[in-house]
Amino acid sequence: MLAAVCHAQKDLRIESQVDRPLQSDEVRVGVAYGGICGSDLHYYHRGAVGDFVLREPLTLGHEISGVVLEVGSGVGGLGAGLKAALDPSRPCLSCSYCRAGRSNLCTNMLFLGSAGRFPHVQGGFAEHLILRQDQVVPVPDSTDLLRLSVAEPLSVGLHAVSRAGSLLGKRVLVTGSGPIGLLTARAARHAGAIEIVATDVADRPLQIAREHMGATQTINVATDPAPFAQYERDGGYFDVAFEASGAPPALASIFKVIRRGGRIVQVGMQPTSTAPVPVNMLQSREIELVGAFRAHDEFRLAVQLIVTGRIDVSPILSGTFPLARAVEALEAAGDRSRVIKLHLALNQDA
Repeated sequence: MLAAVCHAQKDLRIESQVDRPLQSDEVRVGVAYGGICGSDLHYYHRGAVGDFVLREPLTLGHEISGVVLEVGSGVGGLGAGLKAALDPSRPCLSCSYCRAGRSNLCTNMLFLGSAGRFPHVQGGFAEHLILRQDQVVPVPDSTDLLRLSVAEPLSVGLHAVSRAGSLLGKRVLVTGSGPIGLLTARAARHAGAIEIVATDVADRPLQIAREHMGATQTINVATDPAPFAQYERDGGYFDVAFEASGAPPALASIFKVIRRGGRIVQVGMQPTSTAPVPVNMLQSREIELVGAFRAHDEFRLAVQLIVTGRIDVSPILSGTFPLARAVEALEAAGDRSRVIKLHLALNQDA
C-alpha cells in the first residue's frame, strides 16, 4: 500500500509500505478520505508542531474515514464492507485518566500522525490502516465518507465547548476562523449560545462563519479591527471566549473583552510553550483560563451529529486531491483566501 510520509521540513514522499497481520482485537480499514489539518501543515512546512518535532519519517493524517477490509479473530460487530468513522485516538484504557473518563489526557496515548512520542505514531494518509476495534465506529451505508472525515475536527470543537461549561444564552467570542474555529463556533451555536462573534485575518473564512456556522457577527482584525475595541467597554463583554487561532496576540487580546468571572478556552496550539498572559488581569477579574486538548466521547457525538445532519460540515469542504498529489495539496492548503479544508482521496476502493 501507499502512504504520504513526511521525512523532514518540505520533504514529503509517497512511499510503498507493507501491511502487517492483524492482532485479535484489530481491524484493517481502507482509508477513503483524509482531511489536511493544521498539524499536518506544520509538520510539512516546519518539521514540528509546537514542541512535537520530527525525529523519524512520519505518515501524516488523523482526520479520516473509510471502509472495513478485514477484522481480527476477536472482533465482534464489525465486518468487511462496513463504512466507518475512524477515531485517531488509541488511549491505553487503563491509566488513571482513562479510568476517570478523560482518555484524551491518557499518559500512554497513541494518536495517529503525531510526533509527540518516539517512535512516532504513524498516521492515516495511507491506503490501508490498522486500528483497535474501539477506534472504528460503523455508520449507515448511505453516509457520505467525505463529510464523515470531519468528525475528528468537529469533536475538537465539541470538546472545547464542553470545557467552557453551559453556553445556553451566553455571549461567545471565537478568535481564529480556521476549520477548528468554525466548527467550534457551530458547536457553540448547537450548545445554545445566543451571540457568537468570530474573528480572523481573512475574509473568506469569516464569510463561512457568518453564513453557515452560526456567527452573529464577524470581524477582520487585520483590515478593520475597530469593531473589536467596542467590546472592551465596561470591563468586558463576552461570557466565554475560544482562542482557536494559536496566535499569541489573539490570546492576549481576549483579556480586555472577556467579562469579570468569564472563561477563556485555549483550543489552538500555540507555536511555542510560552504565550503572553496578563496575570494581574487574570487574577483581579477572576478570569478562568482553561485548556482543551483533542477529544474524548465527543468523537462519537460528532459522528452522530454528522450522520443525522444535525450539523452540516459541508461548507468547510474546499476540494480533494489524490494521494499522488499530496505535496500539491499541502501547498494549496495554506491559501486561506480560497481554502478552508482540503482532503486527500486515499483509496479508490473505499
